[in-house]
Amino acid sequence: MKIAHELGEKNGNNAPQSSRLEFTIEILEAVILALVALATAWSGFQAAQWDGHQAELYGEANLLTVKAVSLSTSDGQDHLYNTNVLNAWLNAKIQGQKQIAQFYERRFLKEYKIAFDAWIKTDPINNSDAPPGPTYVPGYRSSKMEEASNLSREALSKFDQGTKARATADDYVQNTVFLATVLVLAAISQRFKIKSIRMGLIVLSFLLLLFDIMNISMLQRF
Repeated sequence: MKIAHELGEKNGNNAPQSSRLEFTIEILEAVILALVALATAWSGFQAAQWDGHQAELYGEANLLTVKAVSLSTSDGQDHLYNTNVLNAWLNAKIQGQKQIAQFYERRFLKEYKIAFDAWIKTDPINNSDAPPGPTYVPGYRSSKMEEASNLSREALSKFDQGTKARATADDYVQNTVFLATVLVLAAISQRFKIKSIRMGLIVLSFLLLLFDIMNISMLQRF
């Protein structure tokens, strides 16, 4: 009777301890699950935001590229027009048709006309060292080509930004997958009745969760 009484007292003393340990384990599991849910939601939100930003940047890059190509095409057409007028001017000049030559001089587009006047001053007909044409005159510029070049550079910059946004979104998705691993470990721990194994899995899950949260905190936020 005395031995049975002592065993009963020992079991009675162990019961509160076992109950407290079970309660602690359940609290840790609840904290892990809550943090996983919050971190997953945050990562998913950021991934979606960066995906949208990437699409927006790629759209802007495409639009800028279209504008640059349009300006470049327009400049090519202007150059062809000015070249044809220059050929007509040369024919008139060679044939001594002064009025017709003056007529063609007035037909040049503004920027080309500035280069043409500078080219004429070099006496290209008699001076073999003169530039081969108005477009080869130092200082000649085409505003359309300059704008097209600027737009192309801006488009490339937007595209690079979009690529970086895509990489950031992928990093958040990767962290979401990692969080799923933490969730699996936390779920598996609940299947074990052995407290030491269960506690070990919970600690491992918590450490992995902290590591993933640290990674998320280091990522660029939208």
